[in-house]
Amino acid sequence: MAKPIYILGTGLSHNGSAVLLKDGRVCVGIEKERLSRKKHDGGNDTLAIQYCLDAEGIGLDDLALVVQCANFDIPNRNYFKGERIFSGHEKIRIIDISHHLAHAYSAVGTSPFSECNVMVIDGCGSPLEQFLKLHPEQEKQIAPEYLNEVRMLCEKDSFYHFDGQKLVPLVKDFSVMSNQSGNFSLPTTQHSIGGFYASVSNYVFGDMDDVGKLMGLAPYGKSGIYDFEAFEFQSGNLFVKEDWKKKFDNPSTGYEYFKEHFEYYANIARWAQEQVEKGVLQCIHNRLEKFPHSNLCYTGGVALNAVANAKLQDSGIVREIYFEPAAGDNGLALGCAYYGWLEYLKMPKMPHDGSTCFGRPYSEAEIDAAFQKEENKKYVPKRIPNEEELLDYCAAKLKEGKTIAWFQSGSEFGPRALGRRSILAHPGIEKMKDHINLDIKFREDFRPFAPAVLKSKVGEYFESARYSPYMILVDRTREIHYKELKNVTHEDGSARVQTVEESWNPRFAKLIEAFYKKTGIAVLLNTSLNKKGMPIVETPEEALYLFGITDLDVLVMENTVVEK
Repeated sequence: MAKPIYILGTGLSHNGSAVLLKDGRVCVGIEKERLSRKKHDGGNDTLAIQYCLDAEGIGLDDLALVVQCANFDIPNRNYFKGERIFSGHEKIRIIDISHHLAHAYSAVGTSPFSECNVMVIDGCGSPLEQFLKLHPEQEKQIAPEYLNEVRMLCEKDSFYHFDGQKLVPLVKDFSVMSNQSGNFSLPTTQHSIGGFYASVSNYVFGDMDDVGKLMGLAPYGKSGIYDFEAFEFQSGNLFVKEDWKKKFDNPSTGYEYFKEHFEYYANIARWAQEQVEKGVLQCIHNRLEKFPHSNLCYTGGVALNAVANAKLQDSGIVREIYFEPAAGDNGLALGCAYYGWLEYLKMPKMPHDGSTCFGRPYSEAEIDAAFQKEENKKYVPKRIPNEEELLDYCAAKLKEGKTIAWFQSGSEFGPRALGRRSILAHPGIEKMKDHINLDIKFREDFRPFAPAVLKSKVGEYFESARYSPYMILVDRTREIHYKELKNVTHEDGSARVQTVEESWNPRFAKLIEAFYKKTGIAVLLNTSLNKKGMPIVETPEEALYLFGITDLDVLVMENTVVEK
């Protein structure tokens, strides 16, 4: 039997991660924040790499190749913000690739397409100098005026073609990175669509990473309050205009101030969201006009904007679109690994089953050990080994209006909980949304929750009936179902739907079926198993900790159940 080929991909940006391919297929992957318990953690990658090696039961010497990516040079392979795991293993091949190339490979590697175009749009990619050092053969793709620019230029958006084996750059756009003054002081403010949106997030919430929250705030605002544009196109390239910044001179100073001026900030969020939607559509339409193809992969941090994604899909400018679920920088490791397999080793693309659940499972013994810790001995767990009985029990609790912390098998890779590390609840019980936001998630009351719906029933509840297994597209709740789906329908009637895929999430699908039999509703409220500012739970110990500090009613870990 041939020895397996293992390739390790590692992302050293914010939202760091590591992913291991075995013979061209993902066998394990984890985001660093799930292990360090620090939101958006990045930098040194030892924790994430060790997790992957341990989960697969291999060592560093079993790796055929390591591919890494950062937004800057890594001068010492053995040291990056602390000693790295490669110290003393000098024979391991380690290669570097650029930021947008890693994003692009993360999409094509997991997509269903054998050939496609790829669009990458984010806040900021690799600096031009680093990009040319890593990929000198691509200098001809760079506009001559960029090559003569003395200021720092960074990747803004990139467009590629995937021929089934490798990515070929078609359009590479760069722009100047420089600190701005005034109320929009982020260096990416005038750089990119993602930089623009992050700067508005910083203005509204005081945090550039709250772009998802900004999208959730937008439906509370009014359209048409602001009539100026954030972007303009020149010779096919998108530019962020400067004058829009002068219109806003009242940045939020904290949550109380934000609440007092809620309408003002909601209107800004609405304007910014509409600008992003227009910018994305213009950019992709321009690229596809020049380089048409019926299949498109879309990735980069901006591709997490579910509202803009739905507008893109509904526009009809391309026949088939694959939205990479780990489109942010957590997906860089995934792209690095696929680059190693496809382009460096020139191996054939292997089919991917669509699952994003790359984490390792936890055994009954590990779950039992968590209950034996002193702080958890107050709980009296019970085991329900029969799956049908377990699901019937859970469905009954959900029907009663109980909230369930749902911990099953390996965790999801990416920002969304898809039924492995989830908080579940009834979608229609009065005040449930407020209860979860305020007493469990400890977050703002305007933030929406997602509906998880059986794939076979999506058209019954939602207007477009679109396939959306990753919560990365919005739909509209059918008016006839508003009442029973009130907790998962947003202010404007939209919903960030998850169509539950039984092939890679069978127990979650069966739970929704059990709930449907008891209630006639084939939908559950699904949100991530965490609270505000906390990474999604990874281990049984973390699940018990969250259970203890919140108003969650039931915790289900595999077949083990505990109630308060």
